[in-house]
Amino acid sequence: MKKTFLTGMAGVALGSAIWSCAPTAKTPPTANTTTETPAATQPAAPDWRTQADAFLQQYSTQYQRLYTQSAEAEWRSNTHIVPGDTTNAAATARANQAMAAFTGSTENITRLRELLEHQADLSELQVKQLKAALYNAANSPQTIADVVTRRIKAETAQVEKLYGFDYKYQGKSVTTNDIDEVLRKEKNPTKRQAAWEASKAIGPTLKEGLLNLRGLRNETVKALGYPDYFTYQASDYGLTREEMMQLVRQINDELRPLYRELHTYARYELAKKYGQKQVPDYLPAHWLPNRWGQDWSAMVDVKGLNLDAVLAKKGAEWQVKQAERFYQSLGFAALPSSFYEKSSLYPLPAGANYKKNNHASAWHMDLENDVRSLMSVEPNTEWYETTHHELGHIYYYMSYTNPEVPVLLRSGANRAYHEAMGSLMGLAATQKPFLVGLDLVPASAKTDQTQTLLKEALNYVTFLPFASGVMSEWENSFYAENLPPDQLNAKWWELVKKYQGITPPTTRGENFLDPATKTHINDDPAQYYDYALSYVILFQLHDHIAKKILKQDPHATNYYGSKEVGAFLNDIMRPGASKDWRTVLKEKTDEDLSARAMVDYFQPLMAYLKEQNKGRKYTM
Repeated sequence: MKKTFLTGMAGVALGSAIWSCAPTAKTPPTANTTTETPAATQPAAPDWRTQADAFLQQYSTQYQRLYTQSAEAEWRSNTHIVPGDTTNAAATARANQAMAAFTGSTENITRLRELLEHQADLSELQVKQLKAALYNAANSPQTIADVVTRRIKAETAQVEKLYGFDYKYQGKSVTTNDIDEVLRKEKNPTKRQAAWEASKAIGPTLKEGLLNLRGLRNETVKALGYPDYFTYQASDYGLTREEMMQLVRQINDELRPLYRELHTYARYELAKKYGQKQVPDYLPAHWLPNRWGQDWSAMVDVKGLNLDAVLAKKGAEWQVKQAERFYQSLGFAALPSSFYEKSSLYPLPAGANYKKNNHASAWHMDLENDVRSLMSVEPNTEWYETTHHELGHIYYYMSYTNPEVPVLLRSGANRAYHEAMGSLMGLAATQKPFLVGLDLVPASAKTDQTQTLLKEALNYVTFLPFASGVMSEWENSFYAENLPPDQLNAKWWELVKKYQGITPPTTRGENFLDPATKTHINDDPAQYYDYALSYVILFQLHDHIAKKILKQDPHATNYYGSKEVGAFLNDIMRPGASKDWRTVLKEKTDEDLSARAMVDYFQPLMAYLKEQNKGRKYTM
């Protein structure tokens, strides 16, 4: 699942070079005097709003400059990885250290706290900016500058190990795309297991670095009062760690009945596919068409909607251009020419003497007009959806880059909104009426709505136990509960079995580190619940668009060309983080955050699955 976005350095607050605004001097009162100062000579009360404006203007200018430098360094480190060459790593570390020194400077922290003591005298927009700056400061406080410096170096080194790894399968160097292809299509269980194990080979090389980063990340945020790094990340939603965990557990519980049916169905269907007479109680990890069992949709081919053959003829570049045309049809502008000039959109040519990050991402390089995407697009269905998803991030950036949204608030209403927008457009672009409109499938194509819904459920529903269960619970345990180093892999597989009903093909001891094979554990830590929440928001938005705007069945929509849909989405995206995320959702959908729409969407599938599973053994 290639669904993440970056806005500069991975995991460390962006920005640097120290700038400070000294606190206003205060004259202490004269002791033991009763003489009143004439009104005409009394000092004027501080104009806190003016002071906040002056501070924010200078702070934002410096922040944006240093953010851009950091993003450029990170871009180079992610797109041109040469084993043994430390040039990029050193440049990235310097840029990130400079940014950290600025955002976390003692002077800035002192001034931010002083201004926030006078919130009542400030505008709501000023308060939001000041709080955003203080939140950034907690990620790199210069009161413990040596810790921040060590963390930045450690982050950079971890990223180089992560994306510079040489994967081997059947004695040859392969990419993760190659491994994914085997897991999607190979029917020989032995070959599947070999590919799955190859995907996990990177884990041990990341263990020491990850444990070091846990200590550094926790120590960094403790300096500003956060007990651990997971709590710090959850606070960005205005939630405590406990509230965040309660929320993701609630979402998981709401979808559990449907997941239980899908799990039972998959066990029996895959046993049949691989010629196994004995149906296992839990799904062997290598049976599934995804390295982490988070997406099972390749199990189902919907007749009439098999896009791979059509897309292969279109080519990779067509997919990116077509995704842009979709957004333009809704009323959004064309992408800037620099997007195509500066992005890295396709796999490296054969024989290239360097590597690049193989995980799709979108980048807002300067918090202005330089937007880029890092992908490895190939002409297939997965990348067709992913290009629409990634451009969702890009258009979100472009929408909130406007004079009404200050630089410090140029982000999603919350982190999940960014993912929700991308995933929403990915869903819209794969529904039959949409595909018919693009002549990707003929209008006369016979399609089975139940199979279509099953394929979607094997994508969206199977993801939730991984995101809200395994990933969120493991990182909560890792950062907040100080999971012992000799229990990292055991805890991972305990959670995988509990939430996903999946077990490894062989014993995975502590000589492995399977959670670290998930890139986010290393470079986008303690916030994977963003994706779970994004799916909930996605279905709430889709439900509203289908029923209230398009007046169409949510299972068969065509957003293409609807300016009303475009206006609805732009109303959500344009304010960025300048409006509270709960307010935005309530205003636009008339609902609070709830899995109601997602459960409703897949409700027609339940009867089919229960019929298929009659007489079968349930193990979850």
